[in-house]
Amino acid sequence: MATATTGALDPTAGPVLVVGLGNPGDRYAATRHNIGHMVVNELAERNSERWNVHKAGAAVAEFRMGIGGPKIVLAKPANYMNLSGKPVAALLKFFKIGPENLIVIHDELDIEFDMLRVKRGGGEGGHNGLKSTSQALGTKEYLRVRAGIGRPPGRMNAADYVLRPFSTAEQENLALHIDSAADAVESLIEHGLTTTQNRFHQK
Repeated sequence: MATATTGALDPTAGPVLVVGLGNPGDRYAATRHNIGHMVVNELAERNSERWNVHKAGAAVAEFRMGIGGPKIVLAKPANYMNLSGKPVAALLKFFKIGPENLIVIHDELDIEFDMLRVKRGGGEGGHNGLKSTSQALGTKEYLRVRAGIGRPPGRMNAADYVLRPFSTAEQENLALHIDSAADAVESLIEHGLTTTQNRFHQK
């Protein structure tokens, strides 16, 4: 089990599975709902890894963090957001990973754009990707990197808002936001939850 005091990942629970939530296809690639995909793409690029199609229904990239470090499996489910749970559960089973070692990256309406929050467990806040994942796993006790996208302006419907591209103003800072989220994932793996919260919740 992950330690309660630090939220550290459990070396006995297998490799670390890092899932970026989003929708498949070019139509959705640049939308707010797909920031999870953007972050795992950044992590794959940092480690010079290519994506491969996995039978679990996801694109997967594998590498080891540092010399003698943990094995990392990056994943982008190949189906739509509200069906994310099935491939996540299948990947955990295939790689023999416990939910203690699952990190899910997702967009978060209740956090301002370019802000991050990390936590283990808790509710889904109406996020269909998280709902599907929790239902498929039978637990909510996995790590989340919550990348803020802010609330929709005016009376815009939230479902429409998350499926739109980032605004011109947001795009100016989007790369930094993605970098910070990728840094938070690496910090979770290397230093655990408490240290990562202390670092990334200060902004």
